[in-house]
Amino acid sequence: MFFSNSLENQLQRWNEIICNQPKNSNAYIRRGMVNFQLAKIDESIQDFDIAEQLDARIKPYLWQRGLSYYYVERFVEGAEQFEIDLTVNAQDVEETVWRYLCIARSLGVEEARNSLLTVKNDPRRVMQRVYDFYAGDCTQYDVLTVGQSEGIKGNFYSHLYLGLYYEVENNINLAQEYIVKAADNYKIDDYMWYLAQVHKKLRGWV
Repeated sequence: MFFSNSLENQLQRWNEIICNQPKNSNAYIRRGMVNFQLAKIDESIQDFDIAEQLDARIKPYLWQRGLSYYYVERFVEGAEQFEIDLTVNAQDVEETVWRYLCIARSLGVEEARNSLLTVKNDPRRVMQRVYDFYAGDCTQYDVLTVGQSEGIKGNFYSHLYLGLYYEVENNINLAQEYIVKAADNYKIDDYMWYLAQVHKKLRGWV
């Protein structure tokens, strides 16, 4: 994985901070994020859980834990986390889409589509189009076209969310094609880019 050296350095740094400030909830969140980026998913969840124990108010902001739940197949808890997140961030397509993905994996695609929550004002055009695609209102080519018009970041997000969609549809060939492209061709400095790398690693899509 790219940057693995610097991630190990970051992990060491957060270990030291937590050692000196064991009640610092934000430090646990940051270490949990680094653990996730290193594909240490169980360790990331432990960190997010400690953060919540230290400060219960952060629960609706722990979207990172929802992502970690997805990768250890705790889909019901993942869907619940994203629902809670939406109470403080109602216009975020990503929260809604990850809830969809968790429900699709636990209860089936039909149930996920029927319970897709409404999001209208996400400022990112590519994510608006991703939402339309998950709702069944446009094609994969519409998503890719908007992504292309928004440069490397748009390309990354369009490919990632198409890949995730096709994985829950059990179309593994398309899922692998899109997620590997997102990870390999559209490198961005973003937590979700690391997620694409983690996805590849966990699925063995080298």
